[in-house]
Amino acid sequence: MYFDTVGDFLSMGGHGPYVWFCYGVSALVLSILVGVARSRRKQAEQQIRAIVRRKKASSSSTTQH
Repeated sequence: MYFDTVGDFLSMGGHGPYVWFCYGVSALVLSILVGVARSRRKQAEQQIRAIVRRKKASSSSTTQH
Protein backbone atom coordinates (compact mmCIF):
# COMPACT_ATOMS: atom_id res chain seq x y z
CA MET A 1 0.00 0.00 0.00
CA TYR A 2 1.30 3.45 -0.87
CA PHE A 3 0.13 5.12 2.36
CA ASP A 4 1.04 3.65 5.75
CA THR A 5 -1.92 5.07 7.69
CA VAL A 6 -5.34 6.52 6.99
CA GLY A 7 -4.00 9.91 8.16
CA ASP A 8 -1.27 9.73 5.52
CA PHE A 9 -3.88 8.89 2.92
CA LEU A 10 -6.07 11.83 3.91
CA SER A 11 -3.15 14.28 4.00
CA MET A 12 -1.91 13.11 0.57
CA GLY A 13 1.64 14.22 1.28
CA GLY A 14 0.51 17.70 2.28
CA HIS A 15 -1.80 18.13 -0.71
CA GLY A 16 -4.86 16.63 0.99
CA PRO A 17 -6.98 19.78 1.26
CA TYR A 18 -6.54 20.55 -2.45
CA VAL A 19 -7.10 16.94 -3.52
CA TRP A 20 -10.22 16.42 -1.40
CA PHE A 21 -11.62 19.82 -2.37
CA CYS A 22 -11.26 18.88 -6.04
CA TYR A 23 -12.94 15.52 -5.48
CA GLY A 24 -15.78 17.28 -3.65
CA VAL A 25 -16.27 19.88 -6.39
CA SER A 26 -16.21 17.15 -9.04
CA ALA A 27 -18.81 15.09 -7.17
CA LEU A 28 -20.99 18.18 -6.72
CA VAL A 29 -20.81 19.11 -10.41
CA LEU A 30 -21.58 15.55 -11.50
CA SER A 31 -24.55 15.41 -9.11
CA ILE A 32 -25.91 18.67 -10.50
CA LEU A 33 -25.50 17.41 -14.07
CA VAL A 34 -27.37 14.19 -13.26
CA GLY A 35 -30.16 16.20 -11.61
CA VAL A 36 -30.47 18.57 -14.58
CA ALA A 37 -30.49 15.66 -17.04
CA ARG A 38 -33.26 13.89 -15.09
CA SER A 39 -35.28 17.09 -14.91
CA ARG A 40 -34.98 17.76 -18.64
CA ARG A 41 -35.87 14.16 -19.46
CA LYS A 42 -38.99 14.41 -17.32
CA GLN A 43 -39.94 17.69 -19.04
CA ALA A 44 -39.42 16.17 -22.48
CA GLU A 45 -41.53 13.14 -21.61
CA GLN A 46 -44.35 15.40 -20.39
CA GLN A 47 -44.19 17.45 -23.59
CA ILE A 48 -44.29 14.31 -25.73
CA ARG A 49 -47.30 13.00 -23.79
CA ALA A 50 -49.08 16.33 -24.31
CA ILE A 51 -48.36 16.26 -28.04
CA VAL A 52 -49.63 12.68 -28.33
CA ARG A 53 -52.80 13.59 -26.41
CA ARG A 54 -53.44 16.59 -28.68
CA LYS A 55 -52.90 14.49 -31.81
CA LYS A 56 -55.25 11.79 -30.55
CA ALA A 57 -57.86 14.40 -29.66
CA SER A 58 -57.60 16.14 -33.02
CA SER A 59 -57.66 12.88 -34.99
CA SER A 60 -60.70 11.60 -33.09
CA SER A 61 -62.57 14.89 -33.59
CA THR A 62 -61.86 14.90 -37.33
CA THR A 63 -63.01 11.29 -37.80
CA GLN A 64 -66.33 11.97 -36.01
CA HIS A 65 -67.44 14.66 -38.50
